[in-house]
Amino acid sequence: MRNIQILGTGCPKCKQLTENAEAAAKELGIEYELEKVTDINEIISCGVMMTPALMIDGQVATAGKVASVEKIKQMLQSI
Repeated sequence: MRNIQILGTGCPKCKQLTENAEAAAKELGIEYELEKVTDINEIISCGVMMTPALMIDGQVATAGKVASVEKIKQMLQSI
């Protein structure tokens, strides 16, 4: 099971990143657990300075932008 975390405060970009990450995992048929991290101190402790950010299995995959479904699928397959 993959652990996917969306780091951000719930802005429209955060919501879009969440939708894209869920779609990517579903398209790949990957079992996943999705967690939304909204606490700014926790976000900073992950080394993220710009949101939204995407973490896969504890690694920052992208920060400061909304990755496309296709890009997230590539990340899920390579991380």
